[in-house]
Amino acid sequence: MRLRTEASCWQQDIKPEEYVQGILKSTVITVLTAWLYYRSAIAVPLLAPVWIWQYRIWKKECLRRKSSSFQLQFKDAIQSLSSALSTGYSVENAWKEAEKELKLLYRENDRIRKELHIIVSQIRVNVPMEQIMEEFAERVRQEDVRNFTAVFAAAKKSGGDMVAIIRNTAGQIGDKVEVKREIDTILASREYEFKVMSAVPYVIIGYMSLSFPEFMQNLYGNVLGTGVMTVCLAAYIGACCLGQKIIRIEV
Repeated sequence: MRLRTEASCWQQDIKPEEYVQGILKSTVITVLTAWLYYRSAIAVPLLAPVWIWQYRIWKKECLRRKSSSFQLQFKDAIQSLSSALSTGYSVENAWKEAEKELKLLYRENDRIRKELHIIVSQIRVNVPMEQIMEEFAERVRQEDVRNFTAVFAAAKKSGGDMVAIIRNTAGQIGDKVEVKREIDTILASREYEFKVMSAVPYVIIGYMSLSFPEFMQNLYGNVLGTGVMTVCLAAYIGACCLGQKIIRIEV
């Protein structure tokens, strides 16, 4: 659910070639499924739900990667902001310095570069800082950004120690990112095993079709065989969906 609310932001960062890759991947899997499970070209359009399922898996993973990447970018941004404030810059000028510093670290099409450009542009036309932060949080819709925006606005209104508050926030976000990295490292082998296991049914059916074509022929071209293969395919999809939920841990 959380990923769905953030999707509008990260979808803008998906490149056309990435969309092509996702479409091709989903199409290849669908065609392969039609051949292995039904031996029929007619099954390809009938397996449109499989194509949609695979495309959604690809897109969700792509959005998750971009969201995770932005967490690192945002951590670097507020650390740069904290450093600029520590050297005596005002809040507005600190954002400008952060933009200059991150130009050396990230490419022009990275999300943090785009967001900092918007923030600095608004500062130059004298938009109130609180409004800038609110719009930033609304565009990105990420928990870390929302929390930072709320703390930033409260500190600016109350006249609190902005440097200490931002440094503390940067530390908390950094700790969260490190925890997420550790979890991703632990789960990396499990994800690889899951991908291998997901391919096993296709490998088995392909091997059986090549090695024992007479035996497998009974599963194609008749109602009973089609029903059996459909049940197997449904069980496979259900197992994959369950496996994806098990290996995905949100921090």
